[in-house]
Amino acid sequence: MSLFGTTSGFGTGGSSMFGSTTTDNHNPMKDIEVTSSPDDSIGCLSFSPPTLPGNFLIAGSWANDVRCWEVQDSGQTIPKAQQMHTGPVLDVCWSDDGSKVFTASCDKTAKMWDLNSNQAIQIAQHDAPVKTIHWIKAPNYSCVMTGSWDKTLKFWDTRSSNPMMVLQLPERCYCADVIYPMAVVATAERGLIVYQLENQPSEFRRIESPLKHQHRCVAIFKDKQNKPTGFALGSIEGRVAIHYINPPNPAKDNFTFKCHRSNGTNTSAPQDIYAVNGIAFHPVHGTLATVGSDGRFSFWDKDARTKLKTSEQLDQPISACCFNHNGNIFAYASSYDWSKGHEFYNPQKKNYIFLRNAAEELKPRNKK
Repeated sequence: MSLFGTTSGFGTGGSSMFGSTTTDNHNPMKDIEVTSSPDDSIGCLSFSPPTLPGNFLIAGSWANDVRCWEVQDSGQTIPKAQQMHTGPVLDVCWSDDGSKVFTASCDKTAKMWDLNSNQAIQIAQHDAPVKTIHWIKAPNYSCVMTGSWDKTLKFWDTRSSNPMMVLQLPERCYCADVIYPMAVVATAERGLIVYQLENQPSEFRRIESPLKHQHRCVAIFKDKQNKPTGFALGSIEGRVAIHYINPPNPAKDNFTFKCHRSNGTNTSAPQDIYAVNGIAFHPVHGTLATVGSDGRFSFWDKDARTKLKTSEQLDQPISACCFNHNGNIFAYASSYDWSKGHEFYNPQKKNYIFLRNAAEELKPRNKK
């Protein structure tokens, strides 16, 4: 049985594999549960690049650990290895050849984990927690970019303990994304900066935020020629902005939409409004997924400006998400994100990572 190897899959969910009862809504979409999930909130997920045969998933957690699983086409998940930091792991990414994983932590360091030798070494240092980490592969250089709450963006040659470059940020780094030759960084106080990475990284443009509330997540999207052309930015106020770098008609092409709110978006009744915790673009279709503190994921077609699907509500927030390299698998993490404060934290509640076949549900509207 192949769930992810082909485009056919489990439209009806994973049958009664998990014997779920009516009272249990930790997995209302009946998706595949990853085995041995972390023991504390899961802050980041990342699938291996296409250069690696098969699919490997990395997750970083507030239990200070980074875990790696092999995801087989049958949907079976096999824990492969794990590494530790001395503080929560806030972000993870892969090298382009799939041999290394980079991890960013509240312990103010970033590490490079060589999966072949299973050794991890420190490659970066900040004066405050490291919130984002990205691998940059340019024709004339490759490096790791780290963004920190110390209000700096640093670029590291993994062989040296000193950064190649340090760029000052207006405020603490909250989220970032990289698709060469573009990087975007969103900061506290609604700061938003685009960088160009050709030859060497440099600031390209500061953008007035299209959102009125705190930035939470950002993801770059590509045009039909596979070039990065803009980004989606999510806030804590249940809203996502679609922003093009050089649109023909900025007033028309750039827009925002509401999401992760209770009782629909077109009502006059009071709404519960939740944070957008993650945004991921489908690598084939260019459609996107958002996940939120409301415990739902939604799929969207930004070009047709329509919602493709919203999940049933999980019994806790969805804290992170990602697609695998060919877009067949959508991974999402269910764990408390502290959006309602410490009084809503229940240490007895398990954390889960779920896998869903995404080949069909993310096809754009107009390609029926």
